[in-house]
Amino acid sequence: MSAMPWHAEHWQRLQARRERGALPHALLLCGPAGLGKRVFAERFVRGLLCVQPVGGEACGHCRSCALLAAGSHPDRVAVSYGLRKDGVQRSEIVVDQVRDLSARLAMSSQFGGWQVATIDPADALNAAAANALLKTLEEPAAQTMLVLVADAPWRLPQTIRSRCQRFEFQLPEAAAALAWLQTQGVEDGAAALEAAGGNPGLAQRWSQDGSLARRREVRRDLAALAGGRGETMEVVRRWLEQEPAQRVWFAAQAAADEARARTAGEPGPLSSALDAIGLLDWHASANRTRESLRGPLRGDLALLELLARWR
Repeated sequence: MSAMPWHAEHWQRLQARRERGALPHALLLCGPAGLGKRVFAERFVRGLLCVQPVGGEACGHCRSCALLAAGSHPDRVAVSYGLRKDGVQRSEIVVDQVRDLSARLAMSSQFGGWQVATIDPADALNAAAANALLKTLEEPAAQTMLVLVADAPWRLPQTIRSRCQRFEFQLPEAAAALAWLQTQGVEDGAAALEAAGGNPGLAQRWSQDGSLARRREVRRDLAALAGGRGETMEVVRRWLEQEPAQRVWFAAQAAADEARARTAGEPGPLSSALDAIGLLDWHASANRTRESLRGPLRGDLALLELLARWR
C-alpha cells in the first residue's frame, strides 16, 4: 500500500524536524487501524536509513535500501509478538524482548548512522516490558530511534506516551476518503466507507474480503431475532465461526441506525421493539462485548448474553 493523502501533514512535520536536526528519539504513531500507520512507519524508517534519501524518501537502490528490502539491515530492529518456548505465538510483548532490544541499541551502528527499532503493536507490551522500555526511553543512546505503533495507545502507560513524540492518525474527510478508494479500485466506496465507520483503509479491505456480505447478514440476523423468526443459539454459533468481533461491530452499527430512526420518528430497518434509549444501551453493550471477545471470557456466553437482550 502506497502513502495515503492524509499522511502528508505528519510527513511534512516530521521531515521538517529532520532537516533541522531536531528529530525526537521516540515516535508514537497511533490511531485507528486502517489509516496506514504501518505504511507511514516503514516509509519513514527506510528514508532514515537510506544513504542518499531525497526529501526523506528512500532512494531504493543504495546498499542500505537493498538490505532493508531483504530484511537484513543490521541497524534495523523490529519487535512484535514473539514465540513461546513451545512454538506458540505470544499474545503480548514480554520483558525479555525489550531487554534484548535495549542491548542491541546500546551497541554502535554498523553503518555509522541511525539505529532504528519499531515496536508493533506497542499496546501489546505487558507491564514488565513497558517498565523495561521506560528505562531505554529515559536514557536513549545517540543516533537511535524508537518507533512505536499502536491502534489503542490508551493501553500504554502514560509514562511511555509522555516520552514519545505523538503523531495521531485521524479519519480523513469523507470526500478525501472516497477519492482515495476510487484510486484503489473500490467500486462501491460509499457503502464500504459507511460500513467501516469512515475508515478508508478498513473500507478498502472490507470491500475485498467478504466483510460487506457479513454486515448484511448481521442485519438480517438482528431483524429475524427482533421479529421472533430467528434462533439465538444458531446466530451465536454462526457469528463465532468467523470474525465474531467484526460482526458485533456491525451489530452495534445497526443498533445505532435503528436508534437514529427512532429519534426521527421513523420505523427502523430492523423493526426492533427496543425504544431509542434501549437501543443506545444495547449499542453500548455491544461495544463492551466486542472488547470482551479479546479476553479470556467464553465468546459464546458473551454473545448469548448480548443477543438475548435484543428484541
